[in-house]
Amino acid sequence: MAIRLLPFRQYDDNDVINMYALADAAVNESVTGVGSGDAGVFVKVSAGNFDLDPVSYATNSYLGKTDYPFVGANSYPSVNIKVTPAASGDTTNCLGITLRQTAKADENGEKLLYYRQKAEELMCVLPGQAVPVATRGMFSVGANAIDGTLTVGSGFKLSANAGKVTGCLHSDTSKLGLVLGTGSRTSQSTTDQFAGNFAVIGLRM
Repeated sequence: MAIRLLPFRQYDDNDVINMYALADAAVNESVTGVGSGDAGVFVKVSAGNFDLDPVSYATNSYLGKTDYPFVGANSYPSVNIKVTPAASGDTTNCLGITLRQTAKADENGEKLLYYRQKAEELMCVLPGQAVPVATRGMFSVGANAIDGTLTVGSGFKLSANAGKVTGCLHSDTSKLGLVLGTGSRTSQSTTDQFAGNFAVIGLRM
């Protein structure tokens, strides 16, 4: 499932930016996939031209067939300023961590465009919609958000794999925050998407 964040988190709403959409190339095809559209991906700004209109409208394949006769307009809205996954070397450009997933379809392959209530229930935004990005706070992240091992009391920084983090020393100039704790979550009779190793991190602590 396209979620790298576990439920436990603590942040101030004043530290959340709701202006940027995820770049089209990073959007997940469905909520069951794992990719750059996951919730819990570290991102940087890739397009921030405020001279443009806040939203643009264009023919988009996500709409499906758009060339029906006698239809005056059939276009899809998209926020013009974008973020994309951040990797090592982007420390000073790292905006924060996404709090929701960005995906096109649900677990059955049905477009979430036509089922907005389900998108909300899945904590998902549609392609082109602004995704909330937390710039600081405390978050619990799953194994698919981490490269290598995070050590309690040490720091963490962006990984070479875009959107993920890895451990580092406090003296590392690329450090983004502090590792507050680690653990392993096991399921009972049914394995869920949150099973496995996890860590609690303090972003910009």
